[in-house]
Amino acid sequence: MMADKPTYEKLESIIKELKAELVKSKQIEESPRENKEKFNVMLQSIGDHMSMMDKELNIIWANKTAKKIFGNDIIGRKCFEVYHKRKSSCEPYPCLTLKTFQDGKVHEHYTEVIDKNGETIYFHCTANVALRDKKGKPKAVIELSRDITEQKRAEEEKSKLEARLQVAQKMEAIGTLAGGIAHDFNNLLMSIQGNISLILLDMDSTYPYRKRLKNIEKQVQRGAKLTSHLLGYARKGKYEVKAIDLNQLLEDILETFARTRKQITIQQDFAEDLSVIEADAGQIEQVLLNIFINASDAMHGCGNLILRSINVTHKEMKGKLYKPKSGNYVLLTVTDTGIGMNKKTIERIFDPFFTTKEMGRGTGLGLASAYGIIKAHGGYIDVESKKGQGTTFSIYIPASEKKEQQVVKTAEGVIKGTGTVLLVDDEKIIAKVGQDLLEAVGYRVLIANDGKETIEVYRKNWKNIDIVILDMVMPNSGGGEAYDRMKEINPDVKVLLSSGYSIDGEATNILERGCNGFIQKPFNINDLSQKIRKILEKKFSQH
Repeated sequence: MMADKPTYEKLESIIKELKAELVKSKQIEESPRENKEKFNVMLQSIGDHMSMMDKELNIIWANKTAKKIFGNDIIGRKCFEVYHKRKSSCEPYPCLTLKTFQDGKVHEHYTEVIDKNGETIYFHCTANVALRDKKGKPKAVIELSRDITEQKRAEEEKSKLEARLQVAQKMEAIGTLAGGIAHDFNNLLMSIQGNISLILLDMDSTYPYRKRLKNIEKQVQRGAKLTSHLLGYARKGKYEVKAIDLNQLLEDILETFARTRKQITIQQDFAEDLSVIEADAGQIEQVLLNIFINASDAMHGCGNLILRSINVTHKEMKGKLYKPKSGNYVLLTVTDTGIGMNKKTIERIFDPFFTTKEMGRGTGLGLASAYGIIKAHGGYIDVESKKGQGTTFSIYIPASEKKEQQVVKTAEGVIKGTGTVLLVDDEKIIAKVGQDLLEAVGYRVLIANDGKETIEVYRKNWKNIDIVILDMVMPNSGGGEAYDRMKEINPDVKVLLSSGYSIDGEATNILERGCNGFIQKPFNINDLSQKIRKILEKKFSQH
């Protein structure tokens, strides 16, 4: 709500008092000093800005408030020069003074003025005739203006917050939808991948259809990559979080990228003391590649790609559409010399399925997933661009005090095993293919299809069960509750979480409560056998 503005009645009252003093017979000639002092005492007591202009728009009088705002030298200068730093009058009609000189009426409006320090101030102004000539025409106009800058900025901030909330709600709604689609699609892919793994397991390398099956497996992997973009946008994109050196990750990615984009000049300015970040290296790599590829496309494969990393704090993240959390951040800026974007494109750049590329050249998920992944890491991503002037992406990721962890590559291939596995999945086709996979590598398998059945089967057989493969989303209590109940039955229970979602959210919470590992659907027989062996090796080494 704006503060009370100067009213017409107040201005009328001031002008009447002025006129009453002026018409006192010959008082001005008889005691000009006394009269002038009386006027000054009366008018200078008004806290709002007041000034009087003649027909040529010269300021012929101003109170102390006006001089304090615009300087002591404003008398005799043009009002448009003093208040708006213009060289000519504000014609035709934002100018209240001109309007009042023309029709002799009271006029008011909101306007921006520039003070003596060059700062913009917001005024509510009211203008009225102060003096008339013998013919009754306006001879001088007085303006009364109130500073409403604080209220104006408060309203602007409120509007920004409302716009920010609308964007957040839109992103959240689309993210929920995208995450659900990705989860269900991953379950479909799991069924296909599982059956292909089983067929390939017993198939000789010379079999004529083996190559076709391997091609199908590649398409499954492509489908899984597509759903990873959706999960990324849904902020469910972290798989394995470790303390990593962003500079080193950038060096590794750029080495590959540069070989495929030889006409692009890459300029690097990386801080030597850059803080470590806690992140999923694969997901951050996905973000960076998406941005690099977009930059390359914007430059039509030829131009400059400028990368800069630096340590910053939340205090340096000013003028954003969001309020960053307090703390230290690693900032990466990626600037290209491409064609740039207009305002409308910038507003939609992180929307899923939005693309400016021609049909068949992009899914519109790259930058959408980048947005979700960075948000999932507790960070922020901004974009600045102008048509024809290139684009800059700024990525802020929270800094960590942890030491960098080196990524250890695991051996490939199927690892045989023994023991009993409780396999939990609410989709029977996935449970069946999972059972076949586990039995193929040597395990005995028990099946449960919901949370309640899981607890019952485990309570009856826990002494013989070596590991539980637990689905996250199930009817009759989810994976989290089932895990807690099994933990009550046997504090040493070994559990491998399995989900069409990624490791974010509830999966992370369960892992923090002592769960032993996570595997993302769709997985093949190699990945599954290796994950189980890793957990069971720890189990046996503890006894």
